[in-house]
This record gives sequence, C-alpha cells and structure tokens, in this order.
Amino acid sequence: MKFEVIVIPVSDLDRAKEFYGRLGWRLDADYDNGKDFRVIQFTPPGSGCSVIFGKNVTAAAPGSTQGLYLIVSDMEAAREELLGRGVAISEAFHDGGGVYAGPDQPYLFGRLRVSGPDPEHRSYRTFASFSDPDGNGWLLQEITTRLPGRGLSNLDVLTLTDLLLETEQHHGEYEPTAPKHHWSGWYAAYIVARQDGKTPEEAAKLAKLHIEGAL
Repeated sequence: MKFEVIVIPVSDLDRAKEFYGRLGWRLDADYDNGKDFRVIQFTPPGSGCSVIFGKNVTAAAPGSTQGLYLIVSDMEAAREELLGRGVAISEAFHDGGGVYAGPDQPYLFGRLRVSGPDPEHRSYRTFASFSDPDGNGWLLQEITTRLPGRGLSNLDVLTLTDLLLETEQHHGEYEPTAPKHHWSGWYAAYIVARQDGKTPEEAAKLAKLHIEGAL
C-alpha cells in the first residue's frame, strides 16, 4: 500500500496554485469540469507523495491541516532555497525536551520550540516551519541518518551518492576473500538491506549471504 496523496483545504485555488508553484514543486494536474469541481495536484521534489486541493474535494476548513512534514538532508540549504523563493520560513529550531509549553505555532502538539538546530546535530531533531496563504502548516525536518526500520526511499542525488560510496567501501572489504561474482548482485543486496533500515554491518552480512547463496 503506497501512501501517495494528501488533501489540503484552501479558500482561493489560484492563490494556492501560485504559492505551491513558487515553492518549486511540480504541477501534475489542474483539472476543471467546468461546473462544480476542480482539482490541482503538486509534488515536492523527490517526493513519492503529492498534495491536492481544489473545489469540492474536501469539507475541511481552509488552513486546518497542520504538521505536514517535508524531509530534508540539509536544513540550512533547504531554508535558503525557500527564502530565495520568497517564502516566509522560521529559523531552525529544536524540541525543548518534550516539555508541553501550551499554544505555540502548530508544532508537535504544543511542545516547546528552542531556537537553533539540535545542539548535537542529530537526525529527526531539527525543524523549521512555514505556512501556505490559508495557514496550512508545514514542517521541514532534517534527517541525515535513518532510524532502524525506516527506509532510504525517494533518494536525492547526494544521499544516493553517499550510499553508493558506502556500498563500494564494504564491497571492497569483502572482495579480496570473496568467491568470483559480479559486483552488481552484492551492491543490489546491500542497498536493499540499507533501504530496509539495516545497519551497514548488517547489510554487508546480508549481501555476503546473497552472493554465496546464489553461487
């Protein structure tokens, strides 16, 4: 089951279309039946999930959708890009220890924001936020290393390059004592294992088993 579309409620379709287009997102569709229905779909760069909004596509109040996550590998680069596109985005912030601080800009159910990136630069801990013209709330979340069990799907070029270099290193350690094989099978097994959330060491063991079991 592939989760593919989020519906967001907006009040002015053309204003929303201009905003999401200005983010640099891909316009996939703008369909109007000429009477009582219109749907517009955008997809963020590298995303497997799209957003749609339109006329008679949801009964939710405009601006009522909050906590929509956009995952980035470099928070400051992502912020600079959005600022360059004229988007009002917050400074980077992190969670103040899970303390409930009452009403804040919609963020993780009221937990306290602390200015600046996570001091230890941990994945999942640094955020920035912005809203569309109706107030639907988006969060950038910086992830550089996935938690176990979380895949590396929708890879960007930088992430895929790093993963290939990692794969090459572990294959190079295995190759001197390995039976004759083609590198592609080892690479494929290693990358799939990493996508499944395995550690590099676990992925290398699985790739080794794949090669030697296939011979």
